[in-house]
Amino acid sequence: MWVAERHRRILDLLQTHHRLTTEHFAEALSVSKETVRRDLIELERSGQLARVHGGAVPPAVAPAVPPEPAYLERTGLQQPQKREIARLAAALVQPGQACFLDAGSTTLALAEELARREGLTVVTNSLEAAMVLARRPDCEVRLLGGRIETDVPATYGEQTVAEIGRLQVDWALVSPVGFDAVNGAMDYLWNEATVARAMLGRANKRVVLADSSKLGQASRIQICPAADVDVLVTDGGADAGLLAAFAVAGVKRVLGPGAAQA
Repeated sequence: MWVAERHRRILDLLQTHHRLTTEHFAEALSVSKETVRRDLIELERSGQLARVHGGAVPPAVAPAVPPEPAYLERTGLQQPQKREIARLAAALVQPGQACFLDAGSTTLALAEELARREGLTVVTNSLEAAMVLARRPDCEVRLLGGRIETDVPATYGEQTVAEIGRLQVDWALVSPVGFDAVNGAMDYLWNEATVARAMLGRANKRVVLADSSKLGQASRIQICPAADVDVLVTDGGADAGLLAAFAVAGVKRVLGPGAAQA
């Protein structure tokens, strides 16, 4: 299928459905998600649509900052990429070390990978991640207290942040809504950004987990600037230009298939 025809069909699909994910476009057009992402970038540059996390909307209905999809929806998106990221990130944490893990679908995949490791201490606000890790008898799991939210099964609030502030760990691994060179790591919700920021502030090494659909994307609340990130872990679909921009912005190291790894 020629590029112009793909672009026309993408715009036709948006006219009908108003919002579609990258996966839906790829399936409808019988092309790869990487091809769709390139098409969406070109169409956004020409003002014919607006990219949002995980897909696109027509420009007329695009809010200044699009809301994050519901947690149950996010758990079904980008699963191969999240597992790829989880494998790379899990290798950073060595036996005898301690880490923070915030709540999200990517960090849940990481918890499943960490559960295969030995001799770790994991501190998390995610109920699901804590349950996954608790199955491992030689893994010490600490679930942070706080208020439980309805969308993401996790604890948040002043108690959560206070407990984080009493600890010091080797690694903090967080998964924001978006990560770009100008705005850094960002979240859509204040409570999620506050917990992630507190975790990064009490760790020796700060790690951002972001699949390629999150790179170059901004949201409402900054977690940290790009220069504060020690390691960015992403997948093989990451755009080389974006990765180069992160290096210029101060990200110390990028882990991902095909990425230059320092």
